[in-house]
Amino acid sequence: MRDSNINFLYICLVSFLVACSSEQSKNSKTESSPLLISDSYKAPVFVNDDRIEQIKKITPELQNLIMNHAEAKNIPGIAYGIVVDNELVVASATGLINIDKNLPATSKSAFRIASMTKSFTAMAIMKLRDEGKLSLSDPVSQYIPEMSTVEYLAEDSPIIDIENLLTMTAGFPEDNPWGDRQLHESNQMLIDLIADEVSFSNVPSYSFEYSNTGYALLGNIVSRVSGIPYQAYIKANILQALGMEQTYWEYDSVLKEQLAIGYRWEDEQWKLEPMLHDGAYGAMGGLITSIEDFSKYVSFHLSAWPPRSDEDTGPVKRSTLREMQTPQFSKLYANTTDFNGDPCAVIFGYGYGLGIAESCNNIKQVSHGGALPGFGSNYVLFPEYGVGIMAFCNLTYTSPYPFKDIGKLLFDSLNLQARQLPVSNILAERQKQIVELIQSWDLELEENILAENFYMDKSREYRMSEIQDVLNKAGDILNTNEMEPVNQLRGSFKIHAENGVIDIFFTLTPEKYPKVQQLDISFESNEK
Repeated sequence: MRDSNINFLYICLVSFLVACSSEQSKNSKTESSPLLISDSYKAPVFVNDDRIEQIKKITPELQNLIMNHAEAKNIPGIAYGIVVDNELVVASATGLINIDKNLPATSKSAFRIASMTKSFTAMAIMKLRDEGKLSLSDPVSQYIPEMSTVEYLAEDSPIIDIENLLTMTAGFPEDNPWGDRQLHESNQMLIDLIADEVSFSNVPSYSFEYSNTGYALLGNIVSRVSGIPYQAYIKANILQALGMEQTYWEYDSVLKEQLAIGYRWEDEQWKLEPMLHDGAYGAMGGLITSIEDFSKYVSFHLSAWPPRSDEDTGPVKRSTLREMQTPQFSKLYANTTDFNGDPCAVIFGYGYGLGIAESCNNIKQVSHGGALPGFGSNYVLFPEYGVGIMAFCNLTYTSPYPFKDIGKLLFDSLNLQARQLPVSNILAERQKQIVELIQSWDLELEENILAENFYMDKSREYRMSEIQDVLNKAGDILNTNEMEPVNQLRGSFKIHAENGVIDIFFTLTPEKYPKVQQLDISFESNEK
């Protein structure tokens, strides 16, 4: 009996120490060694950058589009803006934010932006993650114990974790417009909803389904982990850090002459929508802000691109922003159209509080809309172009701008150009060596630049014969174009010759001194 007691005490002591160690690890910031940084990387850059000047030129056309949209949709007031990098280059408005008082909309007018709030909630979660205070793989029940008693739909359901809430894959049903009316509800209502056996539409991690309730729970987690109310955490750690001094949670806090009043269009007239106070569901859609203030948030998201070695100065790291902007559970929408109305498939996925789409024309969009009784809002970032557009309006569930018309204006009329990736030193070096190699087949050069696999699938004799055939057809070489890099270790280039163009693509190995592992050469004759 005595030995048993000693063993029992020993086991308890070990368990206690392990638990303390685990808790300390979870609640302390993860320490990591400084990164070793290569000096060979060249970040993408804009060539002949005139984006600001070009966009300012279309200001009158943009205003006309907004005004026509407001008239067609019976929208009382719209405020809108365009950001280029860290500058708000267009900021304007049309119509009224308060019909009774005849108050005009301006870029300083404060609109409720509804679900555009969700990315702020996601950013708060990611900040806590970066600080080592939680993990995205943590079960939600670890922070909200009531989640441990929910009834899952199937025995093989995975446990709902924080990432499920972020990506809207927890299995909760789509809850618009019910969720919109819960904005002012208390934390107790939210917890009671979970404790009273919330209903599921899917098993977790099975599919995407838009959930305001999931983001309300994320707000609750922020409060519990940080030890302060969610709204106070967002204000102190994101809004103030970005200088967003005119962004609010409560409409009572907004100057009367700046507050946009919400309306619906009914019986051929505008009718007031009730203004809801902020509450537990504020994490899904409670923020009130202006174009001028929100532009700072847009600029911050744009600053995530491209990856580079500049100092990180934001509320979260640039790499964390890029993580937020990475789609999950992507889906192909094959029957969509581009800005011109031409067929153009789109891949869409939800990241962390943001929707991400990439179209057949390779334009990536990061966006989120917002809709509450009395309001509609939307913003879209074009990361590779360093451009963001945003608009707010005060009409129930209404898009605040004609997005495709504005997209056509930006990308067709102006022909904006994305950043271009500079040629890495190793690609440029290998390009010159490849041009020399295919003309000389110098054995020492081969040894220096060709990877060990190069002659395994095609013999040296076969490759020499194949390439010589191309050179014979091409005739005398005239000049060689610059590389068109795909990344640091892959790209293509053209050789202009007497009878046509030689196209060359190559990719390098992951070795310390990268060698050519793949070399594709083809010829396009001048004769048609």
